[in-house]
Amino acid sequence: MKPLLTLLLLPALGAVVIVLLPVARARVAAILTAALAGLLSLWVAGQLVVTRVGPQLMEKTLWRPRSGSYFALGVDGISLPMVLLAALLTLVAILASGGVRERVKPYYVLLLLLESAMFGVFMAQDWSIFYIFWELTLLPLFFLINSYGGKRRNQAALNFVLYTMGGSVFMLIALLLAYDATHLHTFLMNEMATGLRGLARDRQILIFLGFLIGFGVKMPIFPLHGWLPLAHVEAPSPVSILLSGVLLKMGSYGLIRAAGMLPDAVVALQGWLAGLAMINLIHGGVLAWRQSDLKGMVAYSSVSHMGVVLLGIATLSREGITGAMLQMVSHGVTAGAMFLIIGLLYERTHTRDIRAYGSLTHTAPRMAFFVALAFMASVGVPGTSGFVAELHVLSAGLARWGWPAALLGVGMLVSAAYAVRTVGVLCTGPEHPRPGELWPLAGSELFAAVLLSVTIVWLGLLPAPLLGLMQASLVRFGDLFAGRLTP
Repeated sequence: MKPLLTLLLLPALGAVVIVLLPVARARVAAILTAALAGLLSLWVAGQLVVTRVGPQLMEKTLWRPRSGSYFALGVDGISLPMVLLAALLTLVAILASGGVRERVKPYYVLLLLLESAMFGVFMAQDWSIFYIFWELTLLPLFFLINSYGGKRRNQAALNFVLYTMGGSVFMLIALLLAYDATHLHTFLMNEMATGLRGLARDRQILIFLGFLIGFGVKMPIFPLHGWLPLAHVEAPSPVSILLSGVLLKMGSYGLIRAAGMLPDAVVALQGWLAGLAMINLIHGGVLAWRQSDLKGMVAYSSVSHMGVVLLGIATLSREGITGAMLQMVSHGVTAGAMFLIIGLLYERTHTRDIRAYGSLTHTAPRMAFFVALAFMASVGVPGTSGFVAELHVLSAGLARWGWPAALLGVGMLVSAAYAVRTVGVLCTGPEHPRPGELWPLAGSELFAAVLLSVTIVWLGLLPAPLLGLMQASLVRFGDLFAGRLTP
């Protein structure tokens, strides 16, 4: 049995089955497929030897002998949490898609194909395969936004594709330069990393800048984030769950891989990366504060939270990269929870304007609870996943730069301000929606909200299993830079 190949193909096979089934059974088939993928991903996590460094469960087949390309799959402590996150949020997105009434079969087919492509990105151990899966994520997302989105869906889908493809050009150039520079004639990640670490610093910087632009668009890093707010606002809410919860993490995941491959370049650009992180953090928070559209607010807050991830990476320390990885997982589940509840509110009231709501504690107490938990987790309230992540990043930043890292605290305060305001407006005050409009959560909606909420609290109170899963890989990452950084 090849578990990683099975996990990769399972959602795609589910999509084929849905094509053959009647429309009435498409949703059930999609839920079962996503649930099976989630269970298989948990089984894979159970097979990982947490003390071992490097990719495990490797499945490698020579794909293109002439270019040295392999169809190579593997997981380690950095990629496996992302695989688990993709499986969880795909299931949540499908559970939250009960409101889809038109073109139902193509919708679920696209979601499952997107899941396969995301698994491919995180499990690929060859850069050529990584790039193919990276590009494959564009197709289902384009059609999901363009066919099922809001009034400006065409513009949002086109912006998303053009931005991402533009960034992909720089990533492809960087990959080709790296391939030529190593003289190893292979795209295997570990072998290419071994060859590139011996390059002169200037050549490393040139290659890394290509990766930074390519991954920075998807992450997104200021000023490459222009596609994000419109895509989030116009995409269906279940698609926004995946877009914010998983697709943004593809950028930060790729940046971590590139940093480990080109360490001298990252050390040389460390200050610039930290500066971009601070801009992301404060710029995104201020713009989120100014939004009255709930989805727009969460979209800009994602820019801010990815600034925390970038700052954690920029510290080049074990503690910082641990915080970055924790923040990637935490933001995935908290943003997923926020987009889930916002989407359910929109289905009931057909508005996302924060001023149209009030007193959810009386009209929809379950929604009020999930709203409060998600927004509080997003600003790192103790007992939630965000607290553990931001504490690691803040501590690593202070250890590396001293008082300038206190700007991270300013960004956190801005985030806290709009989160508290949002919870206050939504959960208290006069009752704007008529009571009958906000029917209670039930069935798959309630299960999806509980699933994300339990994950948020579990990661906040018991982060040890996740930390143990990542520890060996993150220690290796920190050790790679320990001798290169000046005190």
